[in-house]
This record gives sequence, structure tokens and C-alpha cells, in this order.
Amino acid sequence: MSFASPPCSQCAQRRVGMTDLLATAIQYRDVGLCAMPAIRHEKRPAVSTWKEYQSRLPEAAELDSWFGNGSDAICLVAGPVSGNLELIDFDQGGELFDAWAAKIPQDLLAKLVVESSQSGGRHVVYRCQGAVCGNLKLSERCDDLGSVATLIETRGDGGIFLCFPTTGYELIQGDLTSLPVLTADERECLLAAARELNEHWPTSPQLALCGDHSTPCDSTRPGDDFNRRGDVVALLKKHGWRPNGSRSDGNQHWTRPGKSQGTSATLKDGTFYVFSSNAHPFDPNVPYSPFAVLALLEHGGDFETAARQLKQEGFGDEAISLTDSDVDLSGLLITSSDPEEPTVPAIDDPGPVPSELLRVPGFISEVTDYCIENAPTRNPAMAFCGALALQSFLGGRKVRDPADNRTNLYMLALAPTGSGKDYPRKINKIVLSHIGMGRASVLRFASGEAIEDKLAEVPCLLCQTDEFDGMLLQIKNSRDGRFESLMDRLKEIYTSADQSITTRCLAKTESTEVHQPSLTLLGTAVPTHYYSALSAKMLTDGFFSRTICVEATDDIVDQDPKIIRLPDRILETATRWARYSPTPGNIANHNPSPTIVPMTDAAQTLIREVREMARQYQNEANAVDDAVHSAIWSRVRQTTHKLALIHAISENHRAPRIDVNAVSWARDFSVHQARRMLFMAQGHVSDDEFDEACKKALRVLTGWRSKHGNDAIMVAWRFRQRMNLHPQKFKDVVFELEQRQQIQFVTKPGKTKPSSGYQLKQERST
Repeated sequence: MSFASPPCSQCAQRRVGMTDLLATAIQYRDVGLCAMPAIRHEKRPAVSTWKEYQSRLPEAAELDSWFGNGSDAICLVAGPVSGNLELIDFDQGGELFDAWAAKIPQDLLAKLVVESSQSGGRHVVYRCQGAVCGNLKLSERCDDLGSVATLIETRGDGGIFLCFPTTGYELIQGDLTSLPVLTADERECLLAAARELNEHWPTSPQLALCGDHSTPCDSTRPGDDFNRRGDVVALLKKHGWRPNGSRSDGNQHWTRPGKSQGTSATLKDGTFYVFSSNAHPFDPNVPYSPFAVLALLEHGGDFETAARQLKQEGFGDEAISLTDSDVDLSGLLITSSDPEEPTVPAIDDPGPVPSELLRVPGFISEVTDYCIENAPTRNPAMAFCGALALQSFLGGRKVRDPADNRTNLYMLALAPTGSGKDYPRKINKIVLSHIGMGRASVLRFASGEAIEDKLAEVPCLLCQTDEFDGMLLQIKNSRDGRFESLMDRLKEIYTSADQSITTRCLAKTESTEVHQPSLTLLGTAVPTHYYSALSAKMLTDGFFSRTICVEATDDIVDQDPKIIRLPDRILETATRWARYSPTPGNIANHNPSPTIVPMTDAAQTLIREVREMARQYQNEANAVDDAVHSAIWSRVRQTTHKLALIHAISENHRAPRIDVNAVSWARDFSVHQARRMLFMAQGHVSDDEFDEACKKALRVLTGWRSKHGNDAIMVAWRFRQRMNLHPQKFKDVVFELEQRQQIQFVTKPGKTKPSSGYQLKQERST
């Protein structure tokens, strides 16, 4: 089968009817491919923000708008959005394509879509029955100067690639509108053939730590000695690995147990390089020394036991001390038995918000229930956040409590990726559009000044932004003053809901005073990403304490989405809020006088108790100089006021009243969220990189214990792998945590041999 580029006349014929990029993009979309315009010479999308198109196809109107701007290329988004689309990219002029094609069964090769690229390379395109992973490097080469070139790689989940009919890209076989769907075995066949052509194996902490085969000849460590003269071939065969041939350069190919053909790993010059993701206990794309192979296959990753066995078998110097061996013994080097006690006690984890606190009678529950019933993913916590934010916005500049607290809130809805964070935002946009307030809904702001400019135009805003943790990371890592200004303005706007702000002076214009600005912020993010993105400074500068964080619970369930019209009751209530004007006349929108929602005597008594409780916690924090706890508890009082007001107007929007039930719910919700935020912050927010690594280690061991039981231990190699740290830094982290008496290295008897590893030393909430 020939894969030569088609002659120019054939190219011209192939372009008939396909020269219009817009028409092609529509064709691609019609068959479920996510197409976007691209910048040909930069090989990237011409759309400024395209992350959302990794999870949805563009609308026809979006395609029309994009390709109407003179784009010179078209690209496809790989991954699930395009039906598990994946591409194998042959770089360097496609020099390895023919060698790769010769390894593929002819019937499989014949159904693949193949195109040439503008650099002379080759693209192989297909879909998969199952999910595809992210981009993979399958074959590399290192020249004499140490420069590594990628020869074959994939574009998978999250990746994009330029394609036909972009200039320089020609179809050689098949059609992108009629892609084959491969089984997992067929896909593995393609990837394995590419890996067999690999010519470069990078060094790895796994290889370097577990006995280096290049250690000088006078080394006497058992692991190093085994690397030089141990029989790793016999060891692999003993555990079911089968050799399937060698190349002229001495590179031996091996097939993993349970597989009849294909290359799962290679062995060359004492390095066992594993490709397969199904070759337990090995990880894919990792080189292993013979000693590491022995430790993993014979001793479950216990390198200390492996070294002792080798010593008994005559490897290494009998006189060598364990502290000089190639085994990581940092877990045994506890030199302090009386560490200094922390000045602030650890916070017990209250867990995600209880389900009973996700119910607020009236409008909020009606919107919540509608979202839960119709969303593709049933996520009560996210549905509640969307409804609470909507009610917060609708009451902005219209109502207040007797202490002049307003309904504006800053909320973070936290849930894993793909758990339905977008659907509540969609409902809110539909409601605002229906009641004529679509201009009040915004996605994000580039700067603090941009927020002011928008509030000058629309003084009551609902900002719904995804990946809020990304913005925090920019602020955390950037030295650009614009980001600091953004946070400062957000804090000022929050506290100015009962006052006014003054906007900037633009060219030929004067500053504008915005009275009683109301900004409701609904951000979404992944929980661990959000807390890790926070810095120690952010915890005490006021923004964190002003934010309500609600995390999704475990009752997230995929369901069949429905198309049900928004209930009339929801639209009627929202419409009433849109039309309600507490101040008659033309001044109503400029400087309104919000209606005061009355509070019962019993509610007043309870709210005073909440203030006293929060003040007590704040004083206790101040006594030990805990600025974070002090900042959080100082805002609990105000948050309780705001939430009680929102509860009242949700329950009865015609004649609201703040009663004991409203305050009780607001108190329980505020206190729970304060405790949860403090717990999560203490486990994620770090002063520096080393502190961050220590906290990650504790999270890893906590998760391991939660999954395997309180007495479970995590073997050193797996712990080190999960941490993804340089060996020396891993040792430093382990040593530090042992000095704090937070983790310990233990050895336990097993059925056939003892096992050793790490575990938490003291009880920690999971």
C-alpha cells in the first residue's frame, strides 16, 4: 500500500467543494468533530479562549463568525468532544511513517485516515471506542549534542491539530468526515508499533534512585552490584514476560504477561523501559534499573528487603552499612522525639456541606430542584449554588436588613471536572435573558477597572466565571500589579454595597460615582486546585474570608438530560424582582433606597448570639496570632446577616420577614463553611514550595488511609511516585514530616514476607 503524497492534479480535485473553510467546518461539526479556525504558521486556534470547546461543539453561528474573519487554517479538537478523536503525528518529515506502517496489519492500516502535513510529515487520524488520554510522546531521538527530537507523538484529550483543507495539508487516504472507530486493542497496536521505533530513553528518578547501572566499578552496594551482574532477563521470564526479538542495536523487545504479541517494553544496556499502561507493577513511559525490576517484581516495591536479599545472595560488600546503601532509609532517621507543639490546634474536617443545608424554602429551592431534574449531571450542591447566586443578584439594591446588610455574595462552587458546574450558570443566563436583564450577566473581568466600568453601566451584576482557581494562580505567581488591583477592587466593591465607589477617569471623560454597587460572584473550580491556588497572603487580606465555598458531595450522578421549560412560577418571581423598584421616580436606578426587611425579636436575639460566638472564636485566634482564623471568623457575622436576608426573600418574596428559621439556617451554613474552608486551607495553602510538598505528602497518605484503612501502609516507591519529586527532595520532605511526628516508617509481617512503608502517625481527619 502506497502512502505517497497525491500529485498536484489530484490535490486540486480533492479541493473541489472543499476550498471554503466554513463549509468544511460545518461538515466536520455535522459528523461530531469540533472544528475551529487556526493560525497556520503558529499551529494554534485563532479563537482567544477555546477551553470550553474541549467539552462542547461550536454553534453554527460561532463558526460563521469565526471563519468570516479571514482565517487561513482549520483545526480539530481531539478527545471526547470529537467522539474520542486521536491523531498520531509523524514529525521530522514523516521519516518513520513507512517503518511504522510496515508493522501494522494491512486490514487495520487500510481503514485509517492519513494526511500529509505542511512540514512534510504524516497524520494518522481515527476515533476510539473508549476514552483517549492526553498527548503522548511515542518515539524520540537524541543526537550527539544531547538534543532530543520528537519523531512520533499523539494528539489526544485536550490537544488540537491542523488538518485538511488547510494549505499544506492533503488527504492521502480516507476522509475526515468518515473516520474509523478503533477498539482498544487496535489502538494499542498503533501505539505499540510507534513505541518500538523509539531511540531515546530519558533518565528518571525511578532509575537513578533504585540503583544506577553506571555506578563506578568500586561501588559495593547490593543494588548497584545486581545492576552490573544480575540476570534481569531470567527475572523477567520468571514473571511471565516474553522476549519477542532484538534490533541490530541490541534493543530487546518484550511482551507483558497476558498479551500474545506486540512490544510492551524494551531492554537495552541495563535499562528496562516500559511502554504499556497495563504492565503492573510498572508505570508506563518509565525506565527501570535491574534492581528496580527485582524490587517491584519480587518484593512489592520494598527496596530495603530487596537489598537485604541480594546481600544474602552475595551481591555487594558484606561490610557495608545500611546507611550507605542504595535504600532510602529516611523513614528510620527520627532524631527528635519531642517536637515543639503547634501553637494552633488542627481543624477537624466537617466534610462538604450537609444536604439539609442545601434547602432554602421558596425561590431558591424551586430553582435548585429544576436544575437537579434537568441537568445532564445531577449535582445538588452546584444546583444550590446557582440558585443562591441568582437570588442574591435579584435582591441586589432592592432589599436590606435592619443593620443595612445587602444580598451581594461572593461564592465558589467547587466540584471535580465534568461534574455539572456549567448547567446552573446556563439556567441563570436563561432566566436573566427572559426578564430582560441579560446585560447584567458577565463571564469574567480582565482588571479591577473593567469591573468598575461595567458597574457604571449596570450597577447590579451577576458574574459567573469558570476556572476561578486559574485567576488566583495568575495572581499568586505574577508580579503584574493589575492582578493585585483586581482583588483589591473586588474587596472594595463587596464592602461598598451600602455605600458608593468612584470609577476611573478615561480620556475626555470624568469619573463616575456608582451608588450602592451590587456584585454577585459565582465562580467554579476544582476543590484541590482552588485551595492550592491560594497563597498565605490571600488568606489574610480579606478576599478569602469574604468568599463562601461550597463543595460538591458524593451524590453526583450522570442522568439523561431533559428539555423542560422553566416553570412559570420561577419566571414570574424573577420578573417581579426585575420590575420591583423600592424607590419611586427617576432616581430609583441611580441611588435607590432598598426596602428594609423586618426581623423578629427572636431572630434578633439569635443573631446577637451568633455575633458573640464569632467574636469569641476571633478573640481566641487573635490570642495565638492566628490571622487566618481571625479573618474567617470576623466575616461569619456579616455572612450570617446576608444569608438570613436572602433566606427571607426566597421564602416569601412578597412580604419577606427574617425569622428564627432564617437565622438558624444562615448560622449553621456560615459556621460550617468557615470550618470547612479553614480545614481545607490548612492542608493546601503553603508558604513556599517545600511547605507545599509537605502538605501534598500528608494529603497523599490521608487519601491512602481513607481508601485502604487506618493501618494501611504505602510502600516507598509508590509514595515517591505519587509525590513526583526528585529523590533528594522526597527524602527531605519525609524527614521533615517525621521530625514533626506526622508520619512514620513501619514494617509489618506479611503472609510470606514483611512489608514496609509509610503511614500517618497521628489521627488526621479525612
